[in-house]
Amino acid sequence: MGFRIAIVTILASILYAILILNVYNIQVVRGGNYKVQAEQFYEMTGILAPERGNIYFTDRDGADVPAAITKEYPIIVANPAEIAKAEQQEKISVFGLAETLASVTGRNSDDLKKTLSDKSGTYVPILRKASTDQVNALNLQQLPGISVGQEKLRYYPLGSIASQLLGFVSLDQSDPVGKYGLEVYYNGILAGAPGATEGDKVTPGKKGDDLRLTIDANIQNHAESVLDTLVRDYKGSGGTVIVEDPKTGKILAMAGTPSFDPNNYSGSDVKNFMNPTVQAVYEPGSIFKVITMASALDAGAVTPDTTYVDTGSITVSGKTIKNWDLKAHGKMTMTEVIENSLNTGASFAERELGNDAFYDYLVKFGFKEKTGVDLPGEVVGSLLPLEKNKRDINFATASFGQGISATPIRLLESLSAVANGGVMMQPYVNAGLSPRAVRRVISEEASRQMVGMMVAAVDRAQLAHINGFTVAGKTGTAQVPDLSRGGYTDKVIDSYVGFAPAYNPRFIVLIKLDEPAGAPLAGMTVVPAFRDIADFILNYYNVPPDNVKN
Repeated sequence: MGFRIAIVTILASILYAILILNVYNIQVVRGGNYKVQAEQFYEMTGILAPERGNIYFTDRDGADVPAAITKEYPIIVANPAEIAKAEQQEKISVFGLAETLASVTGRNSDDLKKTLSDKSGTYVPILRKASTDQVNALNLQQLPGISVGQEKLRYYPLGSIASQLLGFVSLDQSDPVGKYGLEVYYNGILAGAPGATEGDKVTPGKKGDDLRLTIDANIQNHAESVLDTLVRDYKGSGGTVIVEDPKTGKILAMAGTPSFDPNNYSGSDVKNFMNPTVQAVYEPGSIFKVITMASALDAGAVTPDTTYVDTGSITVSGKTIKNWDLKAHGKMTMTEVIENSLNTGASFAERELGNDAFYDYLVKFGFKEKTGVDLPGEVVGSLLPLEKNKRDINFATASFGQGISATPIRLLESLSAVANGGVMMQPYVNAGLSPRAVRRVISEEASRQMVGMMVAAVDRAQLAHINGFTVAGKTGTAQVPDLSRGGYTDKVIDSYVGFAPAYNPRFIVLIKLDEPAGAPLAGMTVVPAFRDIADFILNYYNVPPDNVKN
């Protein structure tokens, strides 16, 4: 009996020792491999990855309109360890499997062979956002070690609409990260927090916060449609449109073209990712006469009825400045200067104001600073000719918007101050922010006078006129500088700024057309486009007419 007990004890001890060795082998020797495999599994199943917060536009009723959301896409994955087993059992060859996958996915077969031969991986992505045909083809073949899962990725339901404003989420790195636009600017709140593993405890990822914008989906869509048609019809190299509430600084629409589809950003030119409203500068041309005249009115240097005699040209610093129509108009008031967009009249107002005071007003209007809009990469234009070479000719040409530069967003904000009783507001797109006044730029009286002059310009030309409403506006047709040889090319940039109802504006619009073929005047191109957008917004908001006589 004692012998049998001893044998049983010895066998039990041996089995226990084997068990201990196996546990040691699993937990210590191979524990690192199992931990890596577990983490790969958690990553591929999305347990640890945080779901990104959504981005929403709005509409006039305050309803959310999804602009960037999370969507499940098919993902083709490989398990190289399982493939290695199948190859040992002579069920498949890595080379043949790579060739088959290449034919289905479109990937390079040599690259796939290297990926499938790396036995350290258990869950390796082969193709994200696989099509239905690709998924069906793989399901039919039932390839060992190859499977189709679901992965949560960024999706933009509106396609290219507001793409430069939104940006996109890149998958170039292991973790999705915002690139360009709001996706990068607000990445910290959208991204959420990744989960973690500690032993057998798994903490799922934390969803990012949603972002609601001031952008009105319907205004944005209409403005982009008008802009795209404008650029196409006049064969322009690009264009920009911004719509804002001048009383608050809320951006209601913002777009540039050419743009891109953020759902397929890899197929687009990198330069189209940039937002031209905040990241590109241009010489604004005659729109700038509003800034010059508003400054002179505020300083008391001129009134709307101040006159001068227009001979068609003036000579400053040995250089001759002519009107755009090459005509002499005789005795003109400052209101008629704006109505007729006279270069000589803008130069006259600047001389009455004085060079130093003119420069100080430009600084006050913000042309030396960023607007502070909550978008990445904002740049500042240049007043360099007025700072480094203080000749009278540089101030004279600056009075009608040549020789100096600004971004579209800066120009819009400065002109919004004129529309808003002289108070400049900071622009913003995050609806969670609050309106913030930057400073008073001109007096309320100077603002009222300038608005009246802009209304007179619209009433005279009639191109931007909308029945039942007072509309204030100003055109700009600026020559494009020749950066290589100096001077100017024969190309132009057409732009227009306008707001309505003029004395209690619900919106202000800046629309710009780059290099239209044949260099037509702004009155032919951007002014009708502005009227289309303005008419849409007035109807969309059901704004009551303020000028029933017209």
